[in-house]
Amino acid sequence: MKMLIDAQLPARLAHHLRRRGLEVLHTSELPLGNRTTDEELKRLSLTQAYVIVTKDGDFVDNLLLHRNLYKLILVSTGNISNDELIELFVNYEPEILDGLSEAHFVELTRAGVIVRW
Repeated sequence: MKMLIDAQLPARLAHHLRRRGLEVLHTSELPLGNRTTDEELKRLSLTQAYVIVTKDGDFVDNLLLHRNLYKLILVSTGNISNDELIELFVNYEPEILDGLSEAHFVELTRAGVIVRW
């Protein structure tokens, strides 16, 4: 499973997930870096089967209303340190991956993973 992490999440998360064996890109690694548009992220998601990982609720509308994303992980933790965020991904990685194997949209909260759709 390939993941594309949006600009408002730390590049360190991408590095950490890569070390865990996942194929991950952060927007900072794309040609336009963190200035990459949402339109380009949606295009990459659809054409190259990237799961978008974001805090941006607009991507939820794009998926549910327009179906112009492959899959989505919405990070709904509120303010959280980078270390705490990475720890959540580590602790809930099996649930995240299982959820994405059967659904298009999962949400990561401080309390766990919600498979939405």
